[in-house]
Amino acid sequence: MIKYNTKSWFRHILSFHKTDTIYAFRYELIIVALYAAGFAWIEQTYLQKYEYIFSKMAQFFSFIGFAFSMLLVFRINSAYDKWWEGRKMWGALVNNCRNFALKIKAFVPQSEIEAKDKLYDWMAAFPKSLKFHLRDEVEINGLPISDELKKVLFGKKHIPNAIAGEIYVLLKGLKDKKHLSEEEMLMLDKEVKSLTDILGACERIKSTPIPYSYNMFLKKLILVFILLTPLAFVEALHYWTIGLTVLVFYIFVGLEYISEEIEEPFGTDNNDLPLDDLANKILENITEIRS
Repeated sequence: MIKYNTKSWFRHILSFHKTDTIYAFRYELIIVALYAAGFAWIEQTYLQKYEYIFSKMAQFFSFIGFAFSMLLVFRINSAYDKWWEGRKMWGALVNNCRNFALKIKAFVPQSEIEAKDKLYDWMAAFPKSLKFHLRDEVEINGLPISDELKKVLFGKKHIPNAIAGEIYVLLKGLKDKKHLSEEEMLMLDKEVKSLTDILGACERIKSTPIPYSYNMFLKKLILVFILLTPLAFVEALHYWTIGLTVLVFYIFVGLEYISEEIEEPFGTDNNDLPLDDLANKILENITEIRS
C-alpha cells in the first residue's frame, strides 16, 4: 500500500508511478487519440453534409451518459465497500489478538508457562498465516514460531484453521487441569471464535468478485461510450474532440481500473491493504504484552 501525505495533494498530482492510470493506459490513450483524430479528419473532409446527424448524436450521448454514470458509480462503490470491509476485518483482528494476549496473561498461571508461551506464539502466528492464506500461499517457515510448533503444521493446507485448532486444544487442556474457570474459558472462546469469523469474512471478500455478466457489460459499455464520443462532439468541437475523447477515456477507464484493483484488497498491489504492516504490528503488541 502506498503511504502518502494527504495534504500534499499538488505534489502527488504531478508525480507518476506504475499504479497511476495514465501510466497504466499510456498506449491505449495514444490509440484513442489517433482514433479521435482520424474521425475528426474524416468528418471535416467528407462528412460536412451530415452535421445535422452529429448534432442529434450529442443529445443521445448526454442521455446514455447519465445512465452509464450511475452504473459506474455503483461499480466503484461496490469495489470500495469490499476494500473497506477488508480493512475493518483486519482492524478487528488487531483488537482481538491484543485482547486474547491480555486475557492469557491474566488468566493462565505461571505454573503453566509452557502452555502460556504456546498460546502467545500461536496467536502471534495467526495474522501472518491469514496473510499467506489470503494470497494463496501455504507458508510455514515465515511464521514467528519455533521449529517444534512448525512441525505441527506440516502437511496442513489450511494453516489458519490449524492454528485456531491448536489454540482450542491448549485451552481445553488448561480447563481440564482446572487452571481456567468456566467464565474465563467462555471469555477466551469468544476471542478465538472471532478469529475464525474474521477468517471466514476475509475468504468471502476474496472469493466473491463482481458478477461476470455485470463486469463484462460495463466494459463493453465503456468501449461503446468511447467510440461514440467523437460522433457526439465532432460537429461542435472539430479537432478539439481529440482531447475530449482522451479525457473521457481516462476518466471512465481509470475508474474501472481502480475498481478492479481495490475490490481484491489482500494482494500485493500498491493500493491493497498493508497486511505485512498489520501482522507485524500484532506481533509487536503480543511480544510487549508477554514480556
